[in-house]
Amino acid sequence: MTSTKPSKSAHPLEHVLFEVKRTIVGQDVLLERMAVALVADGHLLVEGVPGLAKTLAVRSLAAAITGSFQRVQFTPDLVPADLVGTRVYHQHSGEFKTELGPVFANLLLADEINRAPAKVQSALLEVMQEHQVTIGRETFRVPEPFLVMATENPIESEGTYPLPEAQVDRFMMKVVVDYPTQPEEQAIVERALRPPEPPRPMVTAEDLIAMRARAQQVYVDPAIVDYAVRLVSVTRSPATAGLGELERYVTYGASPRASIALVTGARALAFLRGRTYVLPRDLSELALDVLRHRLVLSYEALADDVDADTIITRVLGAVRAPDVVLQNR
Repeated sequence: MTSTKPSKSAHPLEHVLFEVKRTIVGQDVLLERMAVALVADGHLLVEGVPGLAKTLAVRSLAAAITGSFQRVQFTPDLVPADLVGTRVYHQHSGEFKTELGPVFANLLLADEINRAPAKVQSALLEVMQEHQVTIGRETFRVPEPFLVMATENPIESEGTYPLPEAQVDRFMMKVVVDYPTQPEEQAIVERALRPPEPPRPMVTAEDLIAMRARAQQVYVDPAIVDYAVRLVSVTRSPATAGLGELERYVTYGASPRASIALVTGARALAFLRGRTYVLPRDLSELALDVLRHRLVLSYEALADDVDADTIITRVLGAVRAPDVVLQNR
């Protein structure tokens, strides 16, 4: 797959994504969702088998925005101090000094996050939500912008710890990465035969913070907010939209965080596409990524081979999108 070079008037993040695509073949949805998460101040949970360039994608993105990058391989013997840092006693001075952990980076890759025990997952929870770490009696802020990209391997389940619902809900989106197409895989192999060319820095961390401020000025019509709330509400009670047959498959629907993530994500997506207003299709494009990890399905859904994506697709078809007419925006 050949990337088309963006024009000089293109959105600054288009230049960033172009630089990343000089290294990454395909994965357009993942890269766009990573950009949405950066602008919307969210975090990503990525599910995919090994070898699909998940690590390379986030490392390349960090290089293109002159951001710091850290990777932590989660294992059952990991402890919270390995992640956030700890206080270390220095014998020569007789003092304790704080050694900060790898979470102090702009982009943190938590590889196979479900392999770490609950204590480590709880330590990550604070930094994801509050953008800060408490060590002893001191609190330390992580650098901004800050994005946690966590991966899960769908193949193996032995030796894993299911993520608490409270932590899963704090991921703005869950993106499912599939195998590349045959032409894409051919391009991947061809690129592997020559030395890689690292992405060039295109924007700074300060530029991204400024973009976040501009994205917050994107207009969100009240009908868009109502649409997001109706979508999320139907995941809790499908019968209210005429989907009574799905009631037995859903134990718990999405939380209000899903409504917030839908609207803020759609606003970031509209900003990335150069619009000053949000359209209903922005929400529908993000609906699967925002909602799939927030639904708790019943055993009947597992027995009938009904997954969250199937239910969300049915909900999107049953909930009418608003007719938003915007003028002079």
